[in-house]
Amino acid sequence: MKFLVFLFMFSYSFSSFSQDDNLTIVAVGEATLEKDKMIIQDPYITGQLTSAQKSAAMDLVKLMRNDFSFYQKKFFLLEAAPNNTAFRQTTNYDYWSTKGIRYLGTASVDKSGDLMKVTVQFDDIKNRKQIYSQTKSTSIASLRTTGHQMTNAVYKQITGKDSIFNSKIIFVSDRNSRGRKTVKEVYVMDFDGKNVNQVTSHGGLVISPSISPDGRYLVYSLISNSARKRNNDLYLMDMKTKETKVISGRDGVNSGAVFLSGGRSIALTLTVSGNAEIYEMNLDTQELRKITNHFSSDVDPSVTADGGLMTFLSDRPGKAMIYTMNPRGTETNVKRISFVGQFNATPRFSPDGKEIVFSSWLDNSFDLFRISSDGQGLSRLTKDFGSNEDPTYSNDGEFIAFTSQRIISRVKADQNIYIMDRDGGILGAITSGFGNCISPRWFNP
Repeated sequence: MKFLVFLFMFSYSFSSFSQDDNLTIVAVGEATLEKDKMIIQDPYITGQLTSAQKSAAMDLVKLMRNDFSFYQKKFFLLEAAPNNTAFRQTTNYDYWSTKGIRYLGTASVDKSGDLMKVTVQFDDIKNRKQIYSQTKSTSIASLRTTGHQMTNAVYKQITGKDSIFNSKIIFVSDRNSRGRKTVKEVYVMDFDGKNVNQVTSHGGLVISPSISPDGRYLVYSLISNSARKRNNDLYLMDMKTKETKVISGRDGVNSGAVFLSGGRSIALTLTVSGNAEIYEMNLDTQELRKITNHFSSDVDPSVTADGGLMTFLSDRPGKAMIYTMNPRGTETNVKRISFVGQFNATPRFSPDGKEIVFSSWLDNSFDLFRISSDGQGLSRLTKDFGSNEDPTYSNDGEFIAFTSQRIISRVKADQNIYIMDRDGGILGAITSGFGNCISPRWFNP
């Protein structure tokens, strides 16, 4: 993202940053909702589990509690009573009702050969009925996946919608840098920051990752510093087979790619024509079609799931601001929708395409804003919380992951990935001690 913003820095002078600019400042959003009280009991151990399996059983329940704790506007998690035997008893709806509990979760763990047999039940105390019961055999290594699948099933029973519990986040980290050599690679993790795995291994500077709607393909750019030329090439990786190939190595910038509806074409930024323009590329034929065609720089596209609307950055007004257009044509229905800050960056659509979240440079730092796709209803999401950028919506539109920078000293700062709810309530960091982490992209595998 910073590489693309850097393109704009030459297109207007620092006078654009003067105090004479008319800035629109709005308050950080707040929301208050009634919450359902939930309690998830400690696991009931029914077999001769090993010490590692017993520990894993407790970790499973902690994972389930942590999953539901993300939905702070819907659920209030209470501490479980110790020495749980509730699983082997008929649910006492009257007792739990007097405690104000709406949802009761219980788990039983038994030994099944080398595996663990896990049974999870949830009851709706108010309506006096069981809403979920499932038994699965799993290894310790697969327990996180099993746990997330179960909590998602419970959440769907309660709300009728899928949760974020099965989702993952790709991101870029410089943790492999050594001395003066900066190395940035793509990593993937569960939505809660656990189960981190390295995806790319170029030993160079990987930037601007994006993932296909089905989670199968990854596109990203690799900055080459070879003696022959300095270039910014676009790569495509099959996340299943790990097969990787260059799909655009044109002179200059080949970056900022996002998948279009159907997953067989992408929108990307190229500078092959002299200035930055956004193109559509067919992944099967590599055929190009211009989406933008303007003497100003147009970069960083994001496209709705149905492919009918694109948002992007352009310095058409003399500084980087957010526009929308119909990407099925060229320069079709172009409209400026942002007027906040000294310049903007990284616009990203919500899953339903109704909102755009973006970062804006204000008072010497980035803050996050949300706006309707038609340019109405601007809301400020962060303030006095470091420098915040690279937002990405969760698959259900309820959360936003983003990068936040903290100044440690005059010569050092660190960047981590945080999660907030869609109205700006900060849930906390999901990376720590893993180098500088940037460019999160949320997806469902």
